Amino acid sequence: MSGPGRNRPGRDDAPDRLYTITQGRSRSAPDNPFDLVTLVVAESEPTVGMQSEHVAILKLAQSPTSVVEIAAELRLPVSITKVLLSDLLAAGRVSARHPRRPAITDPDILEQVLVGLRNL
Repeated sequence: MSGPGRNRPGRDDAPDRLYTITQGRSRSAPDNPFDLVTLVVAESEPTVGMQSEHVAILKLAQSPTSVVEIAAELRLPVSITKVLLSDLLAAGRVSARHPRRPAITDPDILEQVLVGLRNL
C-alpha cells in the first residue's frame, strides 16, 4: 500500500510502538507547558541507558528548537512528542521557552500597517 498520504509521520507507526515509547500514555498532563511553537532547550547531555527518543530530543535541542520541529525530526505525532518532553522537563533535562509576544501591540500602529497593506 503505497501512494499519496502514506509514510506520514506518526500516522503509519505501529500503535504498539507508540504505546511502548510513552509507556502507555497518549496525552501529557493538563498543565503541560508545551505547545507547537514552544522552544525546547536541552539542559543536560544524554546519559547511558536513556530511552533513544529522549537522547534524540536532547541532541536536537542543543539550540532552541520548537516542539513541532522535534516531532517532525523524530517522525512522531506531536501528542507523543509532548509526553516525551514532559518526562524530560520533569527530570530537569530540558527547559521550555515560549516565544516572545510581538513587539507591536499599539492598535494605532497596527491600523496604520493594515491601511498601508491595503494600499499596496
